[in-house]
Amino acid sequence: MNRHRKTDLPGPKARALIARDAEVVSPSYPREGPLAMSHGRGCEVWDLDGNRFLDFAAGIAVCSTGHAHPEVVAAIKDAADRFLHISSDWWHEGMVRLAERLAAVAPFREPAMSFFCQSGTEAVEAALKLARYATGRPRFLGFLGSFHGRTMGSLAFTSSKATQVKGFFPAMPGVTHVPYPNPLRPLFAGNDQGRAVLDYIENQLFEGPVPPSEVAAILVEPIQGEGGYLVPPNGFLAGLRALCDRHGILLIFDEVQSGVGRTGRMFACEHWNVEPDLMTLAKGLGSGLPIGALVARRSIMERWPSGAHGNTYGGNPIACAAAIATLDLVERELQANAAEVGGYLFAKLTELARKHEQIAEVRGRGLMIGMEVVADRATLQPDPDLVDTVIERAFHNGLLLLSCGKSTIRFMPPLVVTRAEVDEAIEILAASFEEALAGVNASPAVTA
Repeated sequence: MNRHRKTDLPGPKARALIARDAEVVSPSYPREGPLAMSHGRGCEVWDLDGNRFLDFAAGIAVCSTGHAHPEVVAAIKDAADRFLHISSDWWHEGMVRLAERLAAVAPFREPAMSFFCQSGTEAVEAALKLARYATGRPRFLGFLGSFHGRTMGSLAFTSSKATQVKGFFPAMPGVTHVPYPNPLRPLFAGNDQGRAVLDYIENQLFEGPVPPSEVAAILVEPIQGEGGYLVPPNGFLAGLRALCDRHGILLIFDEVQSGVGRTGRMFACEHWNVEPDLMTLAKGLGSGLPIGALVARRSIMERWPSGAHGNTYGGNPIACAAAIATLDLVERELQANAAEVGGYLFAKLTELARKHEQIAEVRGRGLMIGMEVVADRATLQPDPDLVDTVIERAFHNGLLLLSCGKSTIRFMPPLVVTRAEVDEAIEILAASFEEALAGVNASPAVTA
């Protein structure tokens, strides 16, 4: 019997809170397991009934330094003691200091400037507006399987799930989607799917319905997140860079999920030494506080004048303090830990994959790892039901996980995760996988 199994989930306090929520909170939130969180430390969280969980979801890759990291908490408290807010109509030390820190680590050879907001989708909106303003061009290219946010500009690019866009047409016009290269599930002929996608853009779209002279920017995730934690083939991002340079198109990297140490580098694009023109950040940047940033080459950011774009809460002093403390920790130790422990987790997942034909592939960088689950390796037929059951069993056994793509389980623990915690997580995952394959029933669904 699995020693981690919890048979009483959700407990009475969690049930009560979930019932209250159903009366007053929008049902549009895509809820996962019935977790009602009480508190957390590092990679551990506890629910209202005292049940402990290992958190390998990290608030969707947000809690980069873990839950309630003492250095981040201290920075937040210190900033809160001084003042809670001043709009960007004026100046304060924290906002300038954070911009300086981002300029120091930005993956550009030239100086960088930042625009601050509260979320990834706002950072993407800022990037789209700046790209149009700087180039005077109206069109964009995005990628199938992408997720860039839910506001109407970013939603025009988001294509990872039909439920995210259904009922909201039309979004921002002018976006053309192309396939994201996926060697496991190729859409084009040939062994190099990255090259095939580049050829499709250059020789089909640009010679047909999308004149390159009208394209302001290409927006791409260096490692695709919600689409399945897809790692692009070597040469693909460099090929995009060269294509953009040939046609005067800006290249935007969405590093909202992959940035700030998540992949073992400060930014995922650094694995391929490819520089964007603009880069969007959020999620892990604030260790849980809402902050987003558009970081761009200064020569581009300087093109729009005062009043062209703004944000009331952008550069909030509390969020800036959290982000500065986060960058300190990531640079000092957590980026290296993500690379080292991420490699250990990858090896453990690969061992598990050798035991089950239902695991088709383990892929990723650092602590951004996807495990693709299928009916069998011969057909590679996605098995989302098995994914859901494994994640549900893992929850009842004390491990928090999320899915992505058609049938991928993703692993994105806080960057403070240890080898011992990985070992515990793998033990729970292996037991949960066996239970799912054996048809163990999960507890009844929670209803109000």
